[in-house]
Amino acid sequence: MSQLNQGLTLFLSLLVEATPFLLLGVAFSSMLAVLVDERKLIAYTPKNPVLAAISGSLFGCLFPVCECGNVPVARRLLMQGAPSALAIGFLLAAPTVNPIVFWATWIAFRDQPAMVFWRVGLTILISVIIACVFSVQKDMRPFLQPAIARYLPSPEPKPEPALVGSGSNLLSGGDFLLQSTGTLKLDQPMMATLGATTALPQQSWRDKAQAVLEMMLQEFRELGAVLVFGSAIAATVQVAIPREWILDLGQGPITSILAMMLLAWVVSICSTVDSFFALSFSSIFTSGSILAFLVFGPMIDLKNISLLLTTFKGRAVVYLFVLAAQLTFVLTLAVNLYTSW
Repeated sequence: MSQLNQGLTLFLSLLVEATPFLLLGVAFSSMLAVLVDERKLIAYTPKNPVLAAISGSLFGCLFPVCECGNVPVARRLLMQGAPSALAIGFLLAAPTVNPIVFWATWIAFRDQPAMVFWRVGLTILISVIIACVFSVQKDMRPFLQPAIARYLPSPEPKPEPALVGSGSNLLSGGDFLLQSTGTLKLDQPMMATLGATTALPQQSWRDKAQAVLEMMLQEFRELGAVLVFGSAIAATVQVAIPREWILDLGQGPITSILAMMLLAWVVSICSTVDSFFALSFSSIFTSGSILAFLVFGPMIDLKNISLLLTTFKGRAVVYLFVLAAQLTFVLTLAVNLYTSW
């Protein structure tokens, strides 16, 4: 009974912690879809994969989203045709490099300011490397869920998005938005809405605000359900595997890193508060292992895997997980072996 209560408490804690940031993420995603002209956005995007990866990683400095809110924004970037390196760089770096997390880490480790800059620096470095690796794949569609992949540029002609009423200027029941290419139906699937919607400079701000709100509700309804599922899994695993078992795995320079990475993946704590959680272990574990917890957890944890699977196929999530884990381990091991702070 106590384990059930503990699991329920953990589940609600994860849900309450992540929901505001998921809402923030879908708000940014919806505003990006309705208010930003995707053709201009793509035109300003660097074409070079390395520059795109760096831009995407630094783009996260402008978005105060955690590892839940970054998924809808990255998904929208991919659907708008942004380079995969930019979207992947943003996806991995945004939960850590945004100003809220930087400030929280600074407050928690104000006696160790090096921890703050190492965290941001390693996160950007790992994000850029992984984004460059993914950019080698010229056609990202095999890595994406079909509902997302259908909106990426294709070498073969593809049919226009589901539009109706192109032969009439009159709105019919269920109409959603007037676009230059026709009228978009409100009751079509959410992905079709997201994919076909472009900036609407000819519409009034009231219409745009209504469109943003409608899109937020649709996207939050879909991703919120996934977040509930992911939080339930993370809470169950935390109850089934006591933290003491993980922490007992090791105190050495190598095993301590593995233990803290595993702990970060299991506890799935939000990046805005994870620095205070990690601080409680700073007197026991090595600096490199604390850094591994702060870098690896916000990239991929047990909770946000379900959200990632709404955009990427399983093998792409595995690639992201393996690459992030390997790079985090190697770089934080170097910190343990070659630094003294």
